[in-house]
Amino acid sequence: MSDERHVGIVLVSHSAEVAESVAGLAKALAGGATEVPVAAAGGTEGGGFGTSAELISAAAAAVDQGAGVAVLTDLGSAVLTVKALLAEGDELPADTRLVDAPFVEGAVAAVVTAVTGADLDAVVAAASEAYAYRKV
Repeated sequence: MSDERHVGIVLVSHSAEVAESVAGLAKALAGGATEVPVAAAGGTEGGGFGTSAELISAAAAAVDQGAGVAVLTDLGSAVLTVKALLAEGDELPADTRLVDAPFVEGAVAAVVTAVTGADLDAVVAAASEAYAYRKV
């Protein structure tokens, strides 16, 4: 295993199962991506549907290797919760960014890019560019 630090990825969904499944899919499609720290922050502390600032903060701290943290969200209050944490200034690791990207495609692009050792700007750009992926 290399001493290289990778960008951490946090996947925030209203559902723990969705967040965990998307994390597993993204890592699998990136060839296992064991060196890229990916954390799911889905649902609430009690296991219900919703978002939790505490779970998001803990996930971001867990994946922080000092190369930055990219946070992707599914919708609505997940976005608002991450924005509120960023506004607080000390709730998330330094160099944490909310990424404007589609949840599944963006997560895959972020992990595939992070596994190459790319920096935070490149990971954010790759995830954001996933909006351009056309299916027809």
